[in-house]
Amino acid sequence: MRTAPTHQPSTERNQHSQRADHETAPVEPLRGLGDVPWPDLQDSTGSAATIPLLLNKIAWGSAPTAVTAVAELRDRICQYGFVVTQATAATVPFLWELAQLPHVTCRPEIVRLLGGIADARQWERTASAYPKLLNRRENPVAWERAAREAVRERCGLLCRLPADESELGRAAAELARALDPARAAI
Repeated sequence: MRTAPTHQPSTERNQHSQRADHETAPVEPLRGLGDVPWPDLQDSTGSAATIPLLLNKIAWGSAPTAVTAVAELRDRICQYGFVVTQATAATVPFLWELAQLPHVTCRPEIVRLLGGIADARQWERTASAYPKLLNRRENPVAWERAAREAVRERCGLLCRLPADESELGRAAAELARALDPARAAI
């Protein structure tokens, strides 16, 4: 009697099966979301436990739901468009993933959010005026740097976005300018 194959966690797969899965199976959005300890991270409201729900609304919600979720996510991880939180760096890879998916209805808003994160230097500016900020147990300057680095790590994905005059194309061009290494060092 044959039995159905059991699911193997990705850490137990060998290189060959990973390659075959990648080539034949569609990519499941937000697959690693459960691997992040969201309740242990902080966003602007306190615990970042709600971030997975917001990311899922962006991925699968109607256009109005997705836009509202992006706005709420922005308030939580890049408040005022320039103040990042501890949870920001962990959220960035999922934002890049969502920005690549054609079915996601609010891709320009996601790309603009990535641009705000890439430009964020509020904590660094504050620390330059008040160096004692760097001595705190919670180091928002480190959060800011980690968030910017997370955006830059996946900047190669920009070439997959349109380079035209569409709203998404304009947002991608703005993000490319924000990522210009001549503009500012991490």
